[in-house]
This record gives sequence, structure tokens and C-alpha cells, in this order.
Amino acid sequence: MAEEQKRTRRANGESAIYYGKDERWHARVPMGYKDDGTPYRRHLTRPTRKELVDEVRKLEKQRDEGSAQQPGKPWTVEKWLWHWVENIAKPVVSENTYDGYEVAVRVHLVPGVGKHRIDRLEPEHLESLYRRMQKSGSKPGTAHQAHRTIRTALGEAARRGHAAKNAAALAKPPRMEEAEDEVEPYSLEEVQSLLIEVNKRRNSARWMLALALGLRQGETLGLRWSDVDLDNEYLKLRRNRLRPRYKHGCPEASPCGRKAGYCPNREQVRRETKNTKSRAGRRAVPLPGPLVAMLRSHAEVQARERKTAGDLWVESDYVFTRALGGPLSPNTDYHDWKRLLVDARVRDARLHDARHTAATVLMLLGVPDRVIDQIMGWEPGTSARMRARYLHVPDAMLKDVARKIADAIWGTPRTPAVDKNQDNEV
Repeated sequence: MAEEQKRTRRANGESAIYYGKDERWHARVPMGYKDDGTPYRRHLTRPTRKELVDEVRKLEKQRDEGSAQQPGKPWTVEKWLWHWVENIAKPVVSENTYDGYEVAVRVHLVPGVGKHRIDRLEPEHLESLYRRMQKSGSKPGTAHQAHRTIRTALGEAARRGHAAKNAAALAKPPRMEEAEDEVEPYSLEEVQSLLIEVNKRRNSARWMLALALGLRQGETLGLRWSDVDLDNEYLKLRRNRLRPRYKHGCPEASPCGRKAGYCPNREQVRRETKNTKSRAGRRAVPLPGPLVAMLRSHAEVQARERKTAGDLWVESDYVFTRALGGPLSPNTDYHDWKRLLVDARVRDARLHDARHTAATVLMLLGVPDRVIDQIMGWEPGTSARMRARYLHVPDAMLKDVARKIADAIWGTPRTPAVDKNQDNEV
């Protein structure tokens, strides 16, 4: 026993195990270095040597895998999430991605699980949060956004040694069920009704780019004349219009009392556009002849507006602008779309559903999948999944296929139409 209890000199980096005066076994496990460069050792104690050796081996394994907790005061979930979203995520993700993270952290995650220590958060805590969110009226998609956010944040915490595990990677988010009739693309008749109304409005070509070619809102509003080649009948997509964000410009001593977006002296704090991040998103799109004519007419109208406005015109190279120049706001664009649907007496739908319409029309015209992928801007690795999501088979096409199957298998003759007004022959 005395041999086992005797402390021995060990090599650098090797754990020290010894029997203490308190009649318990102790270990000092080297874990690396603190922020100030001094060595950091974790102290363990157990009543028996076997128990202690098992714990030492477990801790050494975590250390070698990089999953062991680092020295210092443990992070709370709230403290880590705000540190992560502002200092780690914000500098490297897009503005829209950051907005999604920030809302999930501020509205759902911090109030829901923020008080837990990061190293003691369990999957069940998160699953309970997701259930509470749904009971309070949140959609499954909102819970999924919160889940994706904290999974990413805790993954970074685990990589940095602040948590031994990523509890969100083990948690089960609520099931996402898409309604079968969630998206119904417009029929050709509805598109033609929209076209009639579009021709009466300013920026008419803006809506036909969405309905005919499936351009996203950000792509259309970020389009510049330098991206459009009307002679060769194509345009290049390389940037997206971002949703504006403002801060107050009024003096602190006399605040306007309004939200920042309505402040008379508001200041823009976000850039207008960002370059398309994916290679598939940066693409050339062919322009049908009627769209070329619409864009030529639009350029002439814009030139007259510029001349009429004079010094009031806000110069820019944007294809679609406000009445006095300058880029269109995505929020204004959204409300213009809703008014267009009402005036055209076409059923209500999201602006993004126009993209589903364009993809379906391309399929009906027999355009090859590879060309559809380029026009829509889908990545090669995800194009099959995106086609399954965006391409909708109309009822008329299904009925036509059913008739062909009947003819091929049963040889069913087509029943001639009967004129109900015709008198029966005797």
C-alpha cells in the first residue's frame, strides 16, 4: 500500500495519481494552458483508485478529442448565445442569416433556456422549449429556426471546449409537415390576367421577370442596367437587394419618438445590395422577346421620369426605381404585389409563389432540366430536390396521362362529346 501511496515524478503531460491524507485517491490531469499561458490541471478525487483511474482516462480522452471543458467560469446559455451571435457569427454570415439568428436568440432561446449553464444544458430542455413555443402559437418552422440556431451556436461552443457536448445535436425538433396545397402555381390564364393589369402599372417589367423567369425579389430589385443586354436578349444576375435597416438620426436631446424606420432623419446602417454568394446564383438568364420590348419601353419611361424630376432625381443604375429614382424597398415591392393581385382579380399568394409558377411553365414547355436549373439558379447538388419542390404537375397534365394509360392498357375508345341540346333521334 505504501508503494501505491508514494508520489512519483511523472513525465510532462502525464496525469499524477496519489493517495491523500484524507484517505481518498486524487489525480491532477494536465488539460493544456490558460489564457495567460500558465498550465491548467484538473483535480479529480474518488474513494477508490479504480474509480479514479476510470475518470482520469475519460477526462484524458475528452482532452485529446478537444471536447473537455476549458478553465474559467462556465458560460450560461444566454451569455454564450449573445457572444456567439454578435462576435462569432455576425462577421462571417450574411445580413439575412444574422437577422434570423438574432431573432431566434432574442425572442425564443434566451427567454426559454438562457439561464442554464452551457455545460449542463440537456436535449430535454430544448425539446420542452419547442413544445412551449408551439403551444404559444409558434409554427413548427419557427421552432426549427430556433433549433438550427442553437445547434450551430452550441457546436461552436463544443469545438472551443466550453461544453463537452452539443445538446441541440441530440434534441429532436418538432416535425415539419408541409400542407399538400401550400403552394399552387398560377395557371397560364391567371398569368395572362396579371399581364393585362401589369401593363397598366409603373415598373411593369418587374412583375413579368418574376412570373416568366422566376427571379427572386432580391435579384430583381438588385438588377442594374449594366447587368442587362437587350441587344443580345439576356441579363446577368450577380447581386441581391437587401432589406433596409435604419437607426435614428435625430438628436438624443430631442428624440422623434418614432421607430427608427420612420425617423425623419433616419440613417441607413445596412448596405443596399450584396453579391450573390453561390456560383449557381451568379448566372445569365435569357430574355423572351416580349420582355425585351417591355424593358426597352421601361428604359424610355425611366428616362422621361429622370428628366421631369430634374434635381430631385436620385441617380442610380437600378433597373427598377422609385418615382424619383433610388432603389425600391422590398417592403414597398411586397405591398405593390398584393395590390396587383387584387386589381387583377387573381387569388392571393406569396410573391415567392410566382417563382413556382415560372418553374412549372418551363417544365410544361419541355425545357431540359439543366437549363431550368440555370434559369432558376439552383446548385447542382440540390437541383433535383429543388425541382421536386418547385415543379408542380397541373391537373390537366395528370388527366392527359390517365387517358394515355387507358388507351395503352385497355384500348379504351374516347367517348365523343354529346350535345345535350340536340333532340334524340327516333
